[in-house]
Amino acid sequence: MCGIAGYYGFGEDEALLREMNSCIVHRGPDGEGYYTHGQVGLAHRRLSIIDVAHGQEPMISQDGQTVLVYNGEVYNYLDLRDELVALGRTFLTVSDTEVVLQAYEEWGDAAFDRFNGMFGFAIHDRRNNRLVLARDHFGIKPLYYANAGTVEDPKLLFGSEIKPLLAAGKLDTFPNERILFRYLQFRIHDEEAQTFFDGVNKLMPGEKLVVDTSPDAPAGFAVSPYTRFKEELAELAEIGTPYSPAVIDEYRSRFTEGVRLRLQSEVPVGTALSGGLDSSAVVVTINKLMQQKAAATDSLGATQQTFSAIFPNSINDEEKYADAVLATCTGNVTSHKILPKAEEFAVDLEDFVRTMEEPIISSGPYAQYRVMQEASKHVTVLLDGQGADEMMAGYIPYYFAYLRQLKKNGQRAKLAKELASSADILYRLGRFRLRGMVTAKKPLAISSLLKKDFTAAHKGERFANIADNLKLRLIDDLFHKSLPAVLRYEDKNTMRFSIEGRVPFLDKEVVKFLFSLDDESIIKGGWNKRILRDATRDLLPEMISNRRNKIGFTTPEAEWFILMKEKIYEIFLSSSFGARPYWDQNAVLYAFEEYLTGKSSASTMVFWRLLNTELWLREFFDEPEVKAGIADKSDYIPNADKQLDITVPADGKGLNGAESDGGTYRRYPLRTEVFYKDTDFDPAVMKYIDRFFAGLPQAGDEHAAAASGTPWYLFVSEKIVAMTQGRSIPVWDIKVTPAARTLSRFVTRNPGGIGLASPWSMQLAIDEVGLPRLLYAAGRSVIGKLQGKSGIFYEVVGHNINAIDGAAGYQVGTSTHSVKYAPLDPDGVAARLSALVKKAVPAEFAGTFAGTAIMDANDLGVVALGHDTALSKTVLEAIFKDNPQGQTTETTPMSLVFRR
Repeated sequence: MCGIAGYYGFGEDEALLREMNSCIVHRGPDGEGYYTHGQVGLAHRRLSIIDVAHGQEPMISQDGQTVLVYNGEVYNYLDLRDELVALGRTFLTVSDTEVVLQAYEEWGDAAFDRFNGMFGFAIHDRRNNRLVLARDHFGIKPLYYANAGTVEDPKLLFGSEIKPLLAAGKLDTFPNERILFRYLQFRIHDEEAQTFFDGVNKLMPGEKLVVDTSPDAPAGFAVSPYTRFKEELAELAEIGTPYSPAVIDEYRSRFTEGVRLRLQSEVPVGTALSGGLDSSAVVVTINKLMQQKAAATDSLGATQQTFSAIFPNSINDEEKYADAVLATCTGNVTSHKILPKAEEFAVDLEDFVRTMEEPIISSGPYAQYRVMQEASKHVTVLLDGQGADEMMAGYIPYYFAYLRQLKKNGQRAKLAKELASSADILYRLGRFRLRGMVTAKKPLAISSLLKKDFTAAHKGERFANIADNLKLRLIDDLFHKSLPAVLRYEDKNTMRFSIEGRVPFLDKEVVKFLFSLDDESIIKGGWNKRILRDATRDLLPEMISNRRNKIGFTTPEAEWFILMKEKIYEIFLSSSFGARPYWDQNAVLYAFEEYLTGKSSASTMVFWRLLNTELWLREFFDEPEVKAGIADKSDYIPNADKQLDITVPADGKGLNGAESDGGTYRRYPLRTEVFYKDTDFDPAVMKYIDRFFAGLPQAGDEHAAAASGTPWYLFVSEKIVAMTQGRSIPVWDIKVTPAARTLSRFVTRNPGGIGLASPWSMQLAIDEVGLPRLLYAAGRSVIGKLQGKSGIFYEVVGHNINAIDGAAGYQVGTSTHSVKYAPLDPDGVAARLSALVKKAVPAEFAGTFAGTAIMDANDLGVVALGHDTALSKTVLEAIFKDNPQGQTTETTPMSLVFRR
């Protein structure tokens, strides 16, 4: 297993190849290689599995005319090698890579259909002036490409992942909004060649891309199928071989051989075990092969190592099923159990999104991500059960397709029997839907959350499944609707941790045999996967063979989203989320609130798609966020675009008289750590004051002179006071009333998101002063505006309401998802801090200290909420009228102010 990258049309540019290849080191940490010739460049990262000592790539043919970079494994390579030897070919290595290379030399593109395995490769055929890319029959291994040139003058980039194409710096990258709409609206992805990145495509299963590299060749490249595999399956489905013991034996033999072939390795091999039928069948089949000491089982070591994700006390937990399988393999198995947790997911979220490269329909694959993370510490190859559901009707909708098929074909007796046999499944499904109706929970369609312009632009998009033909539905899902997405998860998760994932159910010959059988081999008497159940019945515990409730490697998403609500609100409240042209931020927030409070029957997958899209846009399209503030700011310089000094006119209202109030003041904003509810406020404030005076002698003569022998003050942001008083309330703890929701719609949201424009901050205002007073103040404000007066609302309702801050994504700490009241007793807080300052600072400064002010300041205005100084509030507010402490992200919530 490896990673490849390359180009056509950029000359001999090894630096470009190295840049592309550097993005996929995780796919092949064991080596790298490069090749350039004319307009073709190939790069390779190697994960050594077979013929570890040899098989380096790019591999060049013995005559030097054919060059291969290859990602994957061809499991029938030994048979192909024997066939090629019989044709007179000689081999220099024992790797499957050389078999692929020589098979192409011998048979050309026809070789690809002979391969039984997984692959994505590029071949430069210098003799015939061709560059050929090809992807395996099922699309197990990915291969992406993009044209950075024009149709007339193509310049191709390609690779095992999308990241190398982006890293080349040759593409203008934009989201593919049509694919994004289909994902959000229909919960579908990977069904077609286009990706979520506009202009980046993937080869579909069984496809090749060919470029004629001869100098006089017509411009362009061609993508076409190299196989009729999909059509063959549809033709085989017409055969309908009757179900019989002989058929079961044949399937068992073929499946067992498919598993054995996938044990071929020179490095340790393990198995993923979810506890479901599919992965359990793989585990017990390997166990039997070990007991028989079959060829290739030496790769397993002394025992088969299994890896399972478990979720104790969760509805998703399958540990008891996995344990039952392990018990049948006692003495031959070593079990590794992984316990993914919501808090780990919150930490891993960005890396998980980066790993997937494109949005996915649920957080379920994170369980697999964690399994692979642990497995990489023990093995290099891991067998998994992917693909069985799509070929043997593993999901409930397949039952309905089969029942409709029986009805369409007039098979009423069989239909009646199947309905009766499926009664328990239909009952569970009906009970779930009925429960939602009885509880009167609101349904949620994602279309209600999307912006009208976005949906209107894609109103012609449609999505439908094959409704009444089981085999054709399975084929459609194998190559378009279901399996391609599952295989993307498999590839990205395994390769993220340098593991080769192998999927024995996706053996080309086994699948052909399965599709040649009667439909009753797949569904019979209400049981799906009939032939797999019967073929492994003597190996599996009865509780596995007779399981009907499918879970698989997934996460308890509904439980986790409640535990992760803080993280989710941070994302939904963020400025970037609110600025997207795809969804209505307020509608999303309201819907999520309804979900958390149990008023909505919304699926978490709706919210996941929004989250995933937002994080994906940040990762691959947004410019890196630049936080406000100066990096490594000292205590003795102003914030960006601010001044240290400000001149204030006297107003004569201070306790010391008119002349003493006015003048010039120097403000030193102090950078601090973020304050939280549990921050020990008084010592924290004193720490930063101590730091200022300790550093003053080294700060320079100007600053020492400015601070010496003059009255000085401590100005503190009301935010950190309120925060440490517990006056900051998470939005999910605020019970929003209809009145608050309605009133907030009439408030203009300012650019900073501060004020009563959110239903949460409006609700706090109602709780603080009561709805009648708010309504009265609003009425007075309307009259005042008609008279040309401003500020009437807050004069009536009180400046404590003005100090209520809404949750805002641009802030820091818990302010991103919390609403803050005004602090309690700001005058008392000021007096308490002043007493501490006088005791803590050097005597020369204690004697000139003149008090503390608690300020509510931002770029829109300033209010002195409380103080113990001799200055008037008018002067205090004038000193801070330009908001010298800047934005919250500058983390300078306190200042020392010296009279000049």
